[in-house]
Amino acid sequence: MSEGQFAQRGYRIVGRVQGVFFRVWVRDTVEALGLGGTVRNLPDGSVEAHLVGPLPVVEEMEARLWHGPPSSRVDGVEGMESTMPLNAGTFEILY
Repeated sequence: MSEGQFAQRGYRIVGRVQGVFFRVWVRDTVEALGLGGTVRNLPDGSVEAHLVGPLPVVEEMEARLWHGPPSSRVDGVEGMESTMPLNAGTFEILY
């Protein structure tokens, strides 16, 4: 995949990632990087994020997911297929 190509990827982030403004941090970070996608809490206490944008930038955000905001503790970031219809220009927190 060349740098000019777009990628769409999904992630499940586990650890202390709910109740610590993780979704807001994802939104702010993704918007600063110019990506699109969605983020939501899952019933099991994890967070699910779907990202779309230039491959190198998606990979940069994947690396940042391992750190999260200061109040979080990320124990794992699991990649998964993302087939959600996403707009590269918008990001949304889902409830």
